[in-house]
Amino acid sequence: MDITRRRLLSFVPATALLTAVNPAPTARATTSATTMASQLLTNAVAIYAGTADSNARPEVAAKLAALDSTARTWLSAMDRAGTGELFAGLPLGTSDPNLSASYQHLYEIALATKRPGPASDLQGNEQVRQRIAEKLVWLHENYYGDQSKGYYGNWFTWEIGISTFVSKTLALLDAPAALVTQYVPSMDAYLRNGKDGDVDLDSRFHTGANLVDITANRVLQGALMGDDARIRKALQDQFTVFATVDPYNLQHGVTDGYYADGSFIQHSSVAYTGSYGKALLSRVVQTIKVLAGTEYAQSDDLVGVVQGWVEHGFAPLIFEGWMMEIVKGRAVSRTATGYDDVAVVVEAIVDLADYATGDDAARLKSFAKYTARPTINPANFVSPVSVARFADLKADPAIVPADLNPASSSTAFNAMERNVHRRPGYAFALARNSERISKYEYMSGENLLPWFQGDGAHYLYLAGQDQTQSYGVDYFTTVSPYALGGVTAPVEVRKTIPELYGTPYYSNPSHPLNFTSSSESQNAYVYFPVGTNTYSGGATLDAYGTAGWIQSSDFAYASRDILPDDFVVYRNASATKSWFMLDDEIVVLAAGVGDDSRPVTTTLDTRIAATGDAVAITGVRRDGGAWSGTGTTDPRWLRYSNGGVALGYYFLQASQVSVELRQVTRSRRVVRTSNPDTAVSKQVFGLTVAQPAGSKRSLAYALVPNATESALRSYQHGRVVVLSNTPRLQAIQHLGLRLTGANTFAPGQHNLPGLSIDGPASVLLQRQSSAVTVAVSDPTTARDTITVNLWGQYLRGAAPGVQVVRTATGTRLTFDTHHTYGRSLTVSLLPAW
Repeated sequence: MDITRRRLLSFVPATALLTAVNPAPTARATTSATTMASQLLTNAVAIYAGTADSNARPEVAAKLAALDSTARTWLSAMDRAGTGELFAGLPLGTSDPNLSASYQHLYEIALATKRPGPASDLQGNEQVRQRIAEKLVWLHENYYGDQSKGYYGNWFTWEIGISTFVSKTLALLDAPAALVTQYVPSMDAYLRNGKDGDVDLDSRFHTGANLVDITANRVLQGALMGDDARIRKALQDQFTVFATVDPYNLQHGVTDGYYADGSFIQHSSVAYTGSYGKALLSRVVQTIKVLAGTEYAQSDDLVGVVQGWVEHGFAPLIFEGWMMEIVKGRAVSRTATGYDDVAVVVEAIVDLADYATGDDAARLKSFAKYTARPTINPANFVSPVSVARFADLKADPAIVPADLNPASSSTAFNAMERNVHRRPGYAFALARNSERISKYEYMSGENLLPWFQGDGAHYLYLAGQDQTQSYGVDYFTTVSPYALGGVTAPVEVRKTIPELYGTPYYSNPSHPLNFTSSSESQNAYVYFPVGTNTYSGGATLDAYGTAGWIQSSDFAYASRDILPDDFVVYRNASATKSWFMLDDEIVVLAAGVGDDSRPVTTTLDTRIAATGDAVAITGVRRDGGAWSGTGTTDPRWLRYSNGGVALGYYFLQASQVSVELRQVTRSRRVVRTSNPDTAVSKQVFGLTVAQPAGSKRSLAYALVPNATESALRSYQHGRVVVLSNTPRLQAIQHLGLRLTGANTFAPGQHNLPGLSIDGPASVLLQRQSSAVTVAVSDPTTARDTITVNLWGQYLRGAAPGVQVVRTATGTRLTFDTHHTYGRSLTVSLLPAW
């Protein structure tokens, strides 16, 4: 469900629009508002500490035991604290992570004192509660209350992190007014990227998931003060994230948020559903729960919007309970797994289903049951109430597990330059970039080796597998950053940001570009630079898809003339690539691959396996001879197998391919400075094509998931015909599917058997009996119309946005691509006779 800003404003009573932006902390509310504020606090405490009913459930016992154990751990650490510490091992005064962690641990102790349920020595312990309150005062007086000394380190710590823990702790403590009025003005003062101590919707820091965090905190703060105006203003601000982002009519210049095609962007240009997106989902659902039973919960539309995010934004990116790597930004370098990511989503869906109705609720519950892996640990859920709801869902035989995704689908998230192609048995995920979307994200010592993660890198997930053995942090740890599956990279050695500059960022505040840790220049040139190509996108037709992409250097390299002399930039190799996503195969074409001055390597695929796994590589050479093992060959096909895992590679043109299987041992710290220094050993399989400096070449091959040797032996070259493979036009025809796919990269007419295309464009055409269906997308997002001429007389079908005109030589189709942002337009035609 799309939602506009005008409709969002109707969700908050009009009085909210007239309230002061920064009401005084001592403002008193009406009796009605006081009652609602009390209900908000009761709801919030129930989320974090549980209710008497939820906590009496045996399924929740492990969660409560974990809460109590964590609290005792930190009480012991508090007893052992030295000078300048609240908790032993967390010295205060210069480390913002240590200060934030100290507030977090007070919150974790408060949880154990507030929770209902089985009795413990911490439950309702006034001595412990008083100790928490005293330590809050101590932290404020010594390390937080003086804003002239605070705000060192990361802005997030001060504007979001600390405020989150403080606000929840004050609610759990039923904090006295004096403590509330001591902290709230300080939390306001630390909103330095806001305006007058409040949210600023024009601030690049107050967007998307960050905005939801800030406003959720301010709702709690308003409830603690009984300040109705503050609550309503915070909700008014938060509700803006529910509006679908219109890239042609940005509000406050913000590109962060959800798009019509299901994409989610954070940090202005990073595909981020699997990290910031799941955090936003979780916090928004918590807001729905906090507002329940009050007049602030104005409309069921919000529940419908969030359900739309789940169905169209999250579901396609989850494969058998695993969150795909293509939407995790720098989080790919963290040790938490894709299963852990999905556990957060499952909790949100379980709760959301309680507020949905009818078939909507049923679909959500079935998807939660389908998605939750047997290894999911509900004790890691945020809320004990959610644990109980999840237990009810699992135990209900009437809830039948069901995927929200069709068994076969092809999803183009063109707004964030990602594709997901699914078939029974596998899912293929592709990461692209452009001048609109970042090539990668590095930040704060996370994802140290990111350079090619958005350069056509792909991930092929096979059904029935433990995906931690194929991807996750160990994939990025042991696979060379220059040899991710699908990547073309120049042969060179790049240095990480800490290696280049000695810090996790580039510092040069005196330069006109003002390089500080969180400056806009840092974002644009260091943390998440976009590409410089305009062409990136593709069409979908029913369950088939195509994507085209022109490889480019990043924005930093293009801007090298205005950057400081000591700022290091890297130039990319050149390539034009297409992916045609079908039933049994993904056909990949590459043209113009090379570099004038450096050798180039293209990695067709990379897999990892455990050191003891019996990996086998077999195949047939182009001359018909059998081949196995490693080395260099010109194959007709190759097959990688490892137990129940199998992948085939069929070569549609001659290619000298290097096959490598080597043992790699590296520390997880090579990809993230704060990872444990844990050595990981894997067998790394690489299928690569090398070429010398100054050469240009093309490649054409098919990835065949779950391929058997017999299937590859019978895979005929004529099954897929390469119609063109140049930097101007890449096209194939699948004879069995009667499907033609084409990506045209240059202006002008591009001729293919049976049709011509006015480029640049992406086109899929399928013939079924005598009917023809054509899908067109504008990968540049800038064209007003795209014309396709068919050599045959056809009658128009139902097709909004498509003009059909019969001509003397055929049928001219004109697709209105103005403001479609890469969305596919489809028309079905019947012959004129």
